[in-house]
Amino acid sequence: MKKFFIINIGILIIALSQHLFLIPSNLAIGGVTGIGIIIKNSLPEINIGIVILLLNIILLIAGYIFFGKEFTGYTIYASVALSAEIGLLETIYRARDFFPDDIIINLIFGIFIQAVGMAFIFYEGASTGGTDIIAKIINKFTSIELGKSLLLADFIISIWAGIAFSPKLGMYAFLGVLINGIVIDKIIAGFSTKVECQIISDNYKEIVKYIDIELERGSTYIKGVGTYSGLDKNIVKVVLSRRQYINLRRKMRELDPDAFITVHYVHEVIGEGFGRYNI
Repeated sequence: MKKFFIINIGILIIALSQHLFLIPSNLAIGGVTGIGIIIKNSLPEINIGIVILLLNIILLIAGYIFFGKEFTGYTIYASVALSAEIGLLETIYRARDFFPDDIIINLIFGIFIQAVGMAFIFYEGASTGGTDIIAKIINKFTSIELGKSLLLADFIISIWAGIAFSPKLGMYAFLGVLINGIVIDKIIAGFSTKVECQIISDNYKEIVKYIDIELERGSTYIKGVGTYSGLDKNIVKVVLSRRQYINLRRKMRELDPDAFITVHYVHEVIGEGFGRYNI
C-alpha cells in the first residue's frame, strides 16, 4: 500500500509539472512526453495524453522482457495514470504559460518538480514508461546511474525538439534533460543515505543493548587499542537511518556523555535490513 501511494504521489507531481510548465512552453524534455509535445505542435487537435499512451505501449513489452511482471504492472499503471491525468488536466484546465516571457523559469521549475516525481517512482522500482524503461535497461546492464541513463536516452529527443521548434528550444530541452538526470540521482541518493557511527566507550555493552533492543539494529565490535593509554578498547560500529541516529545521539547523553563518536553519512547501504539491488 505504501509503495502504491508513493507511486501515485509521483505521478501527480509529474502530471502537474508537465501541464503547468513544460507543455505550454513547448519544452520537449525527453521521454515520450517530449515526443508528444513535438507531435502536438504539428497536430494541435490531438490530445497529448492519448499520444503518450500509444507511445508507451511500444516500450512496455521491453520492460516485461527485462524486468518481469511486477515492474511491468506498476509501469503500466503509472503510464496509464500519467497519460490520463495529463489528459484530464488539459480538459478541465487548459494549460497556459504562467511566465510567457521567461522560458528559463518554466524550464527550471517544470524540470525540478518533474524530477522529484520521477525519483519517487524510480525509487519504488517502477517507471512512467517510455524512455524511463530504456534508462532502466541501460542501468541494469551497465554501472551508469539511473539519472545519467535517462540523460543518454533523452538526448536524441532534445535534438529532435531543436529541429521541430528551434535550435534555441532544443538547447533548452537538452539543459532540462541534464537537470532532470542530476536531480533524480541526487534525490534517489538522498532516499538511500544512512548514518554510520563508530563509538568508543567503556559502557559499550549498554550501548549495544540499546541499539539491539530499542533501535532494532545489529552492530559490530571492532577490537582496538588506544595509542595514548595502551588500553584495549571495544569499538561499536553501526549503520542507522537518520532518525535512529538522532535517537542514539540523544540516548548517548545518558549512557556515556564522554564517549568518543565518529559519524559518517553513507551514500548507500545494501544488505539485510537495508536496500536491495533493485535500482
